[in-house]
Amino acid sequence: MKGLLIQEGDQPNQPTRNLGVVLSFALALSFLCLLAFAAFASLDYNWNWSSVYKYRTKFIEGWLVTVGVSAAALITSCLIGGISALATRSRFLPLRYLFKIYVEVTRGTPLLVQMLMIFYVFADAIHLENRYIVGILILSLFSGAYVSEIFRAGIESVGSSQLLSAKSIGFTPYQTFRYVVFPQALRRSLPALAGQFANLIKDSSLLSIIAISEFTLNAQEVNTSTLSAFESFFPLAIGYLILTLPIFHLSRRLEKQLAFDS
Repeated sequence: MKGLLIQEGDQPNQPTRNLGVVLSFALALSFLCLLAFAAFASLDYNWNWSSVYKYRTKFIEGWLVTVGVSAAALITSCLIGGISALATRSRFLPLRYLFKIYVEVTRGTPLLVQMLMIFYVFADAIHLENRYIVGILILSLFSGAYVSEIFRAGIESVGSSQLLSAKSIGFTPYQTFRYVVFPQALRRSLPALAGQFANLIKDSSLLSIIAISEFTLNAQEVNTSTLSAFESFFPLAIGYLILTLPIFHLSRRLEKQLAFDS
C-alpha cells in the first residue's frame, strides 16, 4: 500500500515507485472496465462484432487517410503559424492587423462553421474541387491560428536583456532572431505544439462533414451498413487513442524536461 500513497516530502525508491505506478494504473483501469461492463450489461445489448469485422479494411483505410491528412495539415499549420507569428509583430501595420484579424476570427469561431464557409464558398469560388486538399487547407488554417499564438508566446518569453546583449555585440535584427530568439522560442513552444497537434488529429474527424473518406466517415458508413453502432465506434475511439496518447505523453515529457532545464 505504501507505493499507492504519496505523502508530502516522501521520496520512495525507484522500484517501489515503479510498482506503485503499475498497481495504481491497474486499479484505475480495472475500475473503468468494471464500470463500462456494468453500464453495457444494463442495456442488454447484443454484440455483433462479426458483421463489423468484415469491414476491417475500411477502418484501416480510413485510419491511414486520417494519418496522412493530419500529417500534411501539421506541416502546413506550422508554416502558417510561423508566418503569422512574425507578421503580428511586423512594423507594417496593415500586415500586422491582417494576421491579427485572421488569428482572432479563427480562434473565435467554431471549426465546423469555418469548414462549411471555406468548402462551400471560397473553394467553390476558386474552383478547388479536390476535397482532400480543401480539408488539409481548412485544418491548416484553423490550427495555424493556434500555432501562431504558441509561437508568439515563445518569442515573447525570451528576455529583453538577451536582446540588448545581442545588440551590444553587434548582431543584426536577423542574427538576433536566428541565433538568440528562434532556438529558445521553438524549444519553449514544443510542449504546447505537441498538445495542439493532438487536437488537430481529433479535429480531423469533422472532415466527415464534407464527405472526406477519413476514419470517422468510414466508421459511420460501417454503422449504416451493419446497424452496429457500438461495434463501429469502439474501433474509432481506439484508433484515435493510438494517435493521440503518444503525443500527449510526449507533451508531458517535454514540459517536465523544460521545467528541469530551466
